[in-house]
Amino acid sequence: QVQLVESGGGLVQAGGSLRLSCAAPGSIFSIFAMGWYRQAPGKQRELVGTITTGGNRYYADSVKGRFTISRDNAKNTVYLQMNSLRPEDTAVYYCNAARASVSFWGQGTQVTVSS
Repeated sequence: QVQLVESGGGLVQAGGSLRLSCAAPGSIFSIFAMGWYRQAPGKQRELVGTITTGGNRYYADSVKGRFTISRDNAKNTVYLQMNSLRPEDTAVYYCNAARASVSFWGQGTQVTVSS
């Protein structure tokens, strides 16, 4: 079973910043695109952003200009830097590794933004 280990969630005031981390096995990290999703209470899970093995990034419109995805190939870790956080960013954030029809998920980390 592939394990993606997330960390970095917590409680922050609106306007603040958090950085999430997700460590993956090297055999996965080197060939899978990595991404972040989030799920707020009562809502469907939604894509936040992705980064390919080549470093190409995609962001949801709701986070463009505020969130940045990066990957450290030496550490097999993907990061989500979240700035200018808003209460509507409150959700459980999930790390994802995807390649073709294969997908792995982390356990999720809670991010709560207070107004």
